[in-house]
This record gives sequence, C-alpha cells and structure tokens, in this order.
Amino acid sequence: MRRGPSGDGRESKPAESPRRRALGVIAFLRGRIRASELLLVLVAIAVGAGAGALTSGVSYAAHAAQSLIYGLAPGQRLSAIAHLAPLRALALPAGGLVLGLATWARTRRRPGPVVDPVEANALHGGRMSVRDSLFLAVQSVISNGSGASVGLEAAYAQLGGGLGSALGRSLNLRRSDLRAFVGAGAGAGIAAAFGAPLTGAFYAFEIIIGSYSVINVAVVVAAAIAGAWVRHALAVEPTVLRTAVTDSLTASHYLLFGALGVICAGLGVAVMRLEAVLERYVARLPGPRWLRPAIGGVVLAALALIDPHSLSAGHGAMNQAAVASFGLAALAFLILAKAAASIVALGFGFRGGLFFASLYLGALVGKFCILALAAAGIATGIDPMAGALVGMGGLAVAIIGGPFTMTFLVLETTGDFALTAATLTASIVASLLVRETFGYSFSTWRLHLRGETIRSAHDVSWLRNLTAHRMMRADAPVISADTSAGAFRARFPLGSTRRVAGLDALGGYAGLIPVSGAYALEDLATPVAEVMIARDHWLTPDMAIKEVMGVFDRAETDELAVLGDDREVLGVVSEAYATRRYAEELEKARRDLVGSD
Repeated sequence: MRRGPSGDGRESKPAESPRRRALGVIAFLRGRIRASELLLVLVAIAVGAGAGALTSGVSYAAHAAQSLIYGLAPGQRLSAIAHLAPLRALALPAGGLVLGLATWARTRRRPGPVVDPVEANALHGGRMSVRDSLFLAVQSVISNGSGASVGLEAAYAQLGGGLGSALGRSLNLRRSDLRAFVGAGAGAGIAAAFGAPLTGAFYAFEIIIGSYSVINVAVVVAAAIAGAWVRHALAVEPTVLRTAVTDSLTASHYLLFGALGVICAGLGVAVMRLEAVLERYVARLPGPRWLRPAIGGVVLAALALIDPHSLSAGHGAMNQAAVASFGLAALAFLILAKAAASIVALGFGFRGGLFFASLYLGALVGKFCILALAAAGIATGIDPMAGALVGMGGLAVAIIGGPFTMTFLVLETTGDFALTAATLTASIVASLLVRETFGYSFSTWRLHLRGETIRSAHDVSWLRNLTAHRMMRADAPVISADTSAGAFRARFPLGSTRRVAGLDALGGYAGLIPVSGAYALEDLATPVAEVMIARDHWLTPDMAIKEVMGVFDRAETDELAVLGDDREVLGVVSEAYATRRYAEELEKARRDLVGSD
C-alpha cells in the first residue's frame, strides 16, 4: 500500500499538472465570459483595439508603398498628384503581376474563396479564417499600394472581423455572440479608418450583422469606440473629409436631395453591373489567370496617365475636389475616369473595396448636380459642398448599403444636423430604389455572382442546415407497387403506419401508398398502385426547409419521400414535423435577435 506523508496508510493524490490547471482556468474563464455581458463588452474592447491597430498598420503599409513607388512628399496623397511620370505608371502592371502570382500560389494550397464578414455571418455562423483574412489584407495592400483604384476598407473590415471571430471561437462563444464579435471587429476597423465610432457601429449593424439587437449594442459600440481611440492614439490621420457647411435647408431642398438619391441609385447599380460584365469578359481571356491583374494594370496605367486622380482609393482627390472650383466638364470627366478605373481594377482581379471610391464618386456627383442646376438658371440656394456631402452618402448607400452608416459619417464629418437629415433623405431614397430594382449591395452582389442567394448579412445558414436529410424518418417502410391489397393488409395492419413507399420493378420510388387507401380497396387482388399518391413529388436530401415546404404546397400531401441516387428511398418527412422544426428555428432566431434566453 502507498502511504501518505502522515504514514496513516491513506493513499495520496498525485499533484495536478500545470497544464491541467491552466486548462481548468481557461475553462472557468470561458464559462464566466459566456455568462456575463460585462465581460463580453471588455473582450469586445480588446477586439476593437486590435482592429484599430491592424487598420493603422494596413493603412501605413499601403501609403508607405505608394510613397516609395511614386515618390510622394510627406503628407501627400497619391490621387492628389498633378502629374504621373510614365515610368512610374509601370507600377500598376507590375503590382498586378505580383498580385496574380501571389493569388495563384495561395489558391494552389487553399482553392476556396476567402470568406468575408458578410458571408461569414450569413452562412457560417461567424466563423472566419485568420490566415485567409491576413492574405486578403496582403492582397489589398499590394493592390492599393501599387496605385489600383480600390480602397483598403475591405481589408480593415476583414482583419477586424477575423480577429473577432478568432477570439470568439477561442472563448467558445454562442453563435449569436460570435456573429456579434465579427460585426464588432469589422465595425471597429471602419471606425478606426474614418475616426468615426458611430459610423463603425452602424456599419457593423447594417452591413455585417444585418440587424439591430439590444444585446449586441454594447459589444459593437464599445469595440467601435476602442478602434477609433487606438487610431487617434497612434496619431494616424483618418481617411475622411473634414469640413463644415452652414447652409440652412428648406423643404424644397429635401426634395432636391431626394432626387439626388435617385441619381445615385442609378449610378450605383450601373457601376455594380458593369463590374460584373467586365469580370465575365475577363474570365474568358486566354492565358493563365495570374496574368489578368497585370493586364488590368496596363489599362489602369493608361487611365492614370490621362487622369492621375483615378489612382488609389481617392482620398487626396476627394479633398482637392472639395475645395477646387471645377467646371461641369471637369467634374464629368473625373466621374467617368474614377468609375472606369474602379470597374477595371475590380474586374481584372485587384483586391479591395468600393467604400471610399463610392464616397469620392458620390461627392463628385452631388457637386455636379448642384452646379448643373445653377448653370441651367435654377437657383437652389444649396452650397455645392452640401451637395457633395449628401451625394457622398447617397452613392455609398447605393453601392455599399447602410443608410444610417453613411448618415452618421456625414454627421461625424460636419456636425451639421440639417445636412445629416438631408443625407438620410437621399440615402433612404437610394437604398429603396436599389433594393427594389437591383436587390443587392456590392458585397452581396459579388456573392450572387458566385452562386449564393443571400441579399444581406442576416443569419440564413440555419435555413440551409435544416435539410430534408436532417428531418426525415429513416426507417420508412417500402413495398412493391404491384403488391395486392390483400398482401399489403397482411403486412401493414391498420394503425401500424400511415404511408408506405411504393417501389417500381427496378426498386426505385414509384409513389406513396396511404394505408387507409389500401384498406378501402374492395378487391383484395387489386394492386395497391391504384391508390398511390405523390408519384411526381419527392424530396432530395440536400433540400433546405424553404424548398421542402414549397414541395409540400405543390404536392398537397402531408408526407413526402426523400430520395437518393437512382430514386432510392432514404426516408420520409411529414409536413407537420417540418413545420414544427421551422417554427422552432424561427423562434430561436427571434430569441437571438432580442437577446432573450
């Protein structure tokens, strides 16, 4: 017998290993954090701070690359240069070549597309890959750093969302909390980019999470404030137009701004559709895929030599356009050049977003419309700068989405509540028209081109997971459809089951045989095939709940067979059970939305 230290014969317990103690502490902390909203907020602050730091790092890396390649002076923005030397323009096809080769090398190891925050929250319950997020950030830095007309906002949101997802998964958070952390991280990245916490928070709610939730407000807002504060603490200049407008707006002005929203909606849809058309044509080009960004770089270089303002995201050009006295022809040229450069860059495979490009284009469009009315002899009394700011919000909503996101961006930019209301007017008009006529934002449009059907970041993955295979009863009875009524009754007494799957001569599905129908046959020699139903209606295992309910409506029966390959009967699903499971999942989604247990 092993004796303890006292020698009393009692067996001593082995000492607990440091690793086991550490795992116990981690498990304890996980449980406390999951159960405490206050601790979740503290973790969200850490996510926001990390997103702010990553945003600052990406911004610095891209600007440093531009400064080195294009010889920018301290504080100078690439899109603000007055002249581009032809030799420096070669950086665009060279950057495209580097990007193409890097993307080719990555896809050989990981062939799937990078999951962005919108797709992660809509289809994957908030699960994102950190490695993929880092790679997208590298792609964006190469694209923007070489001068392509794409913004870095996609990288900001991707890194912030990826950080939130990674930390949330390490804490084993609930699905709804994990989605909130993805939104909080992405929103914090945007808040840091623009120095605008409210803008970042509503970006998270409207674009990444897809809804407002009482339980998520503290998490998202805390992360956005932390991200903006870190950017300020690092003394990195936010990428936003700071200005003040003192116009007093009347009811007629709001009508004009509503009309501006209509124009922004049309232009936004045109940009998104043209980008998709160009992408289809580029996909048909002969030669390796990794060469396509370099070809696009040649086109971008030609555009940049004609108009250097089309370079990069457009931060410097936007500040110039705000104070310069451009004529209508010059503004129209800038609009066409920037739109073309953005479409070409994305169509040929450069990585980045249209967030800031849409802000810049919207500012040009708004200013153009006000000046055009003045040139036509219509005195609106609206400052062209006010038109630029409202157009900035309207076009960004048409392309990116998020009416409140862009409205708060104008509010945090100007502090002008009247102009904020005008921006909200144009934004709502643009949003309604785009949703009615087109139905997608830029991020969901790109997912649609890949074959997805989502139209927002609302969590719809549970609908896809609730399939016929998961709901079916696998022990479905089967019998040959040629069986006589007498033999059928002998095998299936009344009350034993409601439906039996009938099989054809090859063993495949022929239809469903109601037991009551078989017992209603007067001649016992009659084949039960005489009473078969649902001959042309059945389910496949991968059908989601919405498809399942649609088949039930068309078949007008309360049970359907689930068939595999070669019409093999795998099971049976009842309409009552499918309806109940659908209602349960809807109630679960409602509880997640309002934060109730």
